[in-house]
Amino acid sequence: MRFSAALTALSCAGLLAGCSTPGSLVAGQSTEADVRARMGTPTDTRADPNGDRVWEYATGPEGYNTYVVRMGADGKVKDVTQVLTEEQLAKVVPGKTTKAEVRNLLGRPSFENSYFVGQTWSYRYYKGGIRPGYLVVTFSPADIATSTIAILDFTGDGRDK
Repeated sequence: MRFSAALTALSCAGLLAGCSTPGSLVAGQSTEADVRARMGTPTDTRADPNGDRVWEYATGPEGYNTYVVRMGADGKVKDVTQVLTEEQLAKVVPGKTTKAEVRNLLGRPSFENSYFVGQTWSYRYYKGGIRPGYLVVTFSPADIATSTIAILDFTGDGRDK
């Protein structure tokens, strides 16, 4: 009986050790193969004008995180960023930032709503890592951001039960 319990404990420890997070990637050392092994297949890939490759790992529409892994021409990780933050939303300039630029800043939206005067994208996020809410960007019919807002969700904790 003790052997069985010990074997189970060791198996669980091995599984936990195999679980990786974006934080386990090391800038300048981790490779594309490391990223795929730890994070799986990206939800989107794109190239930056500077030659970097950008891999997006969105957890929406239900999730609260979108990680962007930026890799240089050498195939090594440059940085890993959680982009669903108010700091990223602040980079969206109403009247100037295009829909494509918002997509690059915040990743794919959790929700899209079309109205007769434009479109709204919203993203689930955690303010300070604890309070659920939404980052919302509204676009004109010409696909230019017209407004941004961060809204807290006071209806509950927002976490799946």
